[in-house]
Amino acid sequence: MNLQEKFETGNYTNENVKELVEKVDSGELRVAEQLEENGEKIIGKWKVNEWVKSGLLANFPLCEMQETEVVGIKFRDKWPLKENFENVRIVPGGNSVRKGAFLAKGVVMMPPAYVNLGAYIDENSMIDSHALVGSCSQIGKNVHLSAAVQIGGVLEPINASPVIIEDNCFLSAGVIVVEGVIVETGAVLGAGVVISASTKIIETDKNGKIINEYRGRVPANAIVIPGARQRGEVMIQTPILIGYKTDKHNEKLSVNDMLRNF
Repeated sequence: MNLQEKFETGNYTNENVKELVEKVDSGELRVAEQLEENGEKIIGKWKVNEWVKSGLLANFPLCEMQETEVVGIKFRDKWPLKENFENVRIVPGGNSVRKGAFLAKGVVMMPPAYVNLGAYIDENSMIDSHALVGSCSQIGKNVHLSAAVQIGGVLEPINASPVIIEDNCFLSAGVIVVEGVIVETGAVLGAGVVISASTKIIETDKNGKIINEYRGRVPANAIVIPGARQRGEVMIQTPILIGYKTDKHNEKLSVNDMLRNF
C-alpha cells in the first residue's frame, strides 16, 4: 500500500505522517496539481490532493509546543519553522516560513512576509514586503506578489480548493485573493483588487458596456482593476476586467503603463 492509499483509507502511521510532511516540504508532494494534456499545462484546470491535506492535519497532534527565539523575540508554536532552503533568497528583517511550505529555485522573499504550511511557490517568484501566502496556496512560476498582497489559506475543510495563482501573474499592492479563487496564467490584478469565490468580476468593452461576468476565477491574461456597481441606494465593490494582455504589452509596457492605457 503506497502513501496515498494509506491516507485515503486511514491506515497510516505516525511515521507515514512525518514522511508526508517532509515530502510536501521538499516539493515532492503538493496539495494541488495542474492538469496536463499532451505534456502541456491546462490553464485553469487543477486537481486537489485531499489526502495530502489530511496528512498535514494529522501532523498537528504529533507536534509539541516549542519556544523559538529570533533576535531576542520569543515565539511559541506547535508547528515548526522550515529549515531547508535551496537556491532561494530570504532577505533578513522578519520573514517567516513554516515547515511543509515549498519555495522553488529563484524565489525571493522581502521582509516582512509570511508563508504558511502546504503552500507551493514555484521558480523565480517574488514575495514582497507585508505579503501573506496562506496555507496550501499554489503560486506559479514568475509570479509577483507585490507589497501587502494577501493570499487566503485553506487547510480545512479537506475538500476545499486552495487559492491558485498560475504562472506569470502580477498582483499589485494590496490585492486580496481568497476562498479558492484561480487566477489564470498571465493575469494582472491592479492595486487594491479584492476577489473571493462569490465576487462577481465584470468584463466591459472599451465603452464600459458589460459583456461578460466571472466568479471564482480570473481569465488568462486578463487585466482587472477595482470598481463598483450600484445596487439600489448603495455601491458594491466589483472588480472590472478592462482588457487582456497582448504580446505587445508583455514586451514594451510596464504594469503601470498597461493599466493606464486601458
